[in-house]
Amino acid sequence: MSEPAVSSAPVDAASPAASFSQRHPHITLTLASATCAVIVLDTNVVAVSLPSIAHAFHASFAQIEWVVSAYMTAFAACLLPAGALADRFGRRRTLLGGLVLFALASFACGAAPSAAALIAARAVKGVGAALLLTAALSVIAHRFALGPARERAWAVWGMCMGIATTLAPWIGGAITQWAGWRWIFLMNPPICLVLGIGAWIAIDESRDPHAKRLDAPGSLLFAAALACGVWALIGIPAHGWDSAATLGRVAASAALMAAFVCAERWQARPMIDLALFGRARFVGALLAMFGYAACAQVMMTFLPLYLQIAFGFSALAAGLGMLPFALAMIVGPSLGAALSRRLATGGVLSMGLALIGVGNLATAACAASGHYVYVALAMLVTGTGAGIMNGDTQKAIMACVPPQRTGMASGISTTTRFAAIVTSVGVLGAVLAVRTHTALAQIVAASPAAARAVDAHFMASLLAGDLADALRALDASVVLVLSHAAPLAFAQGFAWALLLSGGFALAAAVLVKLLADAREA
Repeated sequence: MSEPAVSSAPVDAASPAASFSQRHPHITLTLASATCAVIVLDTNVVAVSLPSIAHAFHASFAQIEWVVSAYMTAFAACLLPAGALADRFGRRRTLLGGLVLFALASFACGAAPSAAALIAARAVKGVGAALLLTAALSVIAHRFALGPARERAWAVWGMCMGIATTLAPWIGGAITQWAGWRWIFLMNPPICLVLGIGAWIAIDESRDPHAKRLDAPGSLLFAAALACGVWALIGIPAHGWDSAATLGRVAASAALMAAFVCAERWQARPMIDLALFGRARFVGALLAMFGYAACAQVMMTFLPLYLQIAFGFSALAAGLGMLPFALAMIVGPSLGAALSRRLATGGVLSMGLALIGVGNLATAACAASGHYVYVALAMLVTGTGAGIMNGDTQKAIMACVPPQRTGMASGISTTTRFAAIVTSVGVLGAVLAVRTHTALAQIVAASPAAARAVDAHFMASLLAGDLADALRALDASVVLVLSHAAPLAFAQGFAWALLLSGGFALAAAVLVKLLADAREA
């Protein structure tokens, strides 16, 4: 997550000098940053546990995708209305409400008796995360409004986000291997309790007296459009690209998005000012954010699956195996800052996207080699590009709008980030599923018994990361063939997904530069 720009809407008068927040601003900052860090951890820590979840519920690949996508879809759909709620009804109140909802949904995830129950709880959890993120960012912006204190506050916040992103894969792997995947969720309620008590004591209530009313029609239409689009993408492996089910869901998503645009045009106070999309630099910066999230951040979901299936890593080893990517993201912002002293913003963003594209293509080239060292080196390239983008995308977006629109632009930016992740999970997941099936069929073509065993159940278990379930009840000779062929086929399918991702990142790099130059001209 990158440093946010926050609402520049008028804020209420400062709290009395005797308030806890005024006497201990560092505690307020720590609590708000810790709240955001919990969201970052929860967003990234689950990916390492997906094979274990699949094994526990005998879940299909589509269900595993929904475990990620239900959370991300709800998160992305609720960010803009959550910001309006925080400004209108109070930031501390919204933060506390988000903590309660997040804690209850986390407990429901940990106690889920089925994959469907887990998916539903994850969706509710995404709503709570949206409330938490927007309220916590607003608290920081309200408490540290001007001057060097504001810069220091966002620097501390950014450091906390970087640490959380780096530690997430290792923490997820350690908990999954040593305590079980359910504790990834069950650890959240006590953390939320501590944060809630701290927020009640250390955070002053604040609200925007001029806050706009909630745009309910726009919020519902956008959420429905996004959900239908994700539903279509996740269903492609089962129904096909050109099936009636897929085309119908895509059409429904497009119709709902068109209705959302119309609703925003008719609103006296729209949730999104569509005039912003007439500015080339703003569109270019948003495209950079979309490309970064869709081609780099989405790897936090797919890399753990790849490492556990293709290399046979344990959950803990997979978490540690992702450290080259995560550590490079820490170095990336410093490189981005150095580049920004020599290049215009469009050049920096294009450079970051180009590194992501080259890194993904390099990973694709060695994905099926069986040599982790090569994959780790390629991950370093992708992670460096991601680090550059993580430090510069949101700043670039905010630089394209006047001060009175920074709150809205920040909401659009964050929504774009998570909408890109959930869209990419669907698209790349579909490519991964189709190409893995094709590769496996080709590898085992010489063994009729193995070819017959590669049915829908086998593919669903393999893609979800549960190869043991896929091989259960098969003859020993078939198990011998498929236990070697399946990881290789998955690696080849993963390579195809990375080829698409890398190509998109390189194309986005060119478009972002063109849009930036067109605006400057």
